[in-house]
Amino acid sequence: MEKIRKVTLHDAPAVAAIYNYYILNTVATFETVPVTAGAMQARICEIAARYPYFVYENEAGELLGYCYINTWKNKEAYRDTLETTFYVKPGHTGKEIGKKLMEALLASVRDTSVHSLIACISLPNDASIRLHARFGFEKAAHFREAGRKFGRRIDVEEWQWLKPETE
Repeated sequence: MEKIRKVTLHDAPAVAAIYNYYILNTVATFETVPVTAGAMQARICEIAARYPYFVYENEAGELLGYCYINTWKNKEAYRDTLETTFYVKPGHTGKEIGKKLMEALLASVRDTSVHSLIACISLPNDASIRLHARFGFEKAAHFREAGRKFGRRIDVEEWQWLKPETE
């Protein structure tokens, strides 16, 4: 049975493999050098110690996607606003894995001090925009030619989610 669970250090090679595909083939990330499993383990340790970090496994135990939230800006006044990250293994997009991961991520911040989530989306990325809009994220900013990858300048949008007020 498919499941979403918290990341472990044993997931680092699979997480790195997914992420490296996006590094080498897309503008979804502005990193340009593949990440080793060891480097990914260090990132997982740092992020998962403070924030929710989930993986999606299929029935066979294969890791098909992951998501986490992390610091958006390193200033104290931003402490209740965090940044989201989502990646789905190539060949498995469009199967609602991102939707299920988003549900888990939003549920994880429900009873916390998190007030706002920011998604930084490199363009074009219609699937990510649809996913975030589906969950109430709204476009908050558009930065023209903010990055450069594969010999071209890339626009970036930031989409924001505000936690609904509780009754």
